[in-house]
Amino acid sequence: MKFIISTILILSTFITNAQMTNQRLEMILTGEVDTIEGVSGRWQMTLQELPMIVLTDSINDRMRIIAPIIETSKLDEELLLDCLTANFHSALDVKYAISDNLLWSVYIHPLSPLSDREVISAVQQVFAAAATFGTSFSSTPLLFGGGNAQSQEAIPAKKDSLILKKT
Repeated sequence: MKFIISTILILSTFITNAQMTNQRLEMILTGEVDTIEGVSGRWQMTLQELPMIVLTDSINDRMRIIAPIIETSKLDEELLLDCLTANFHSALDVKYAISDNLLWSVYIHPLSPLSDREVISAVQQVFAAAATFGTSFSSTPLLFGGGNAQSQEAIPAKKDSLILKKT
């Protein structure tokens, strides 16, 4: 079902250049994640048990997809430096960021110019960056500036990360 919805959304990108709206964004997200709830512009969702949040601000034309990874009290200097290095080389369109005493995987973009494909990629990259925290710190198999990242499927998430704890 998700494959069919994703395929339809990708094909519709080639047919129309419509601006992204909250209604369209919700339709795309529904096809990509396991669960989604909330109100327009403020959704909580899960993808393979990873909690994610999507927030939009239509007035200021902004959107962000975020996923909690680990409490900052559990971060040491080496992990922080690894996150900053990943922000340059392997996190690509997402970044590691700290807010409210948590490390997050974050994708931030203007809302209206987003394509369906970019939304789908953003969800996948936020998930991958959270899942590979502590190992390859990557949002895709690509490393910008050289080499290929290790296969993400073979890399478990860090033991202390929030994504492994059931809520």
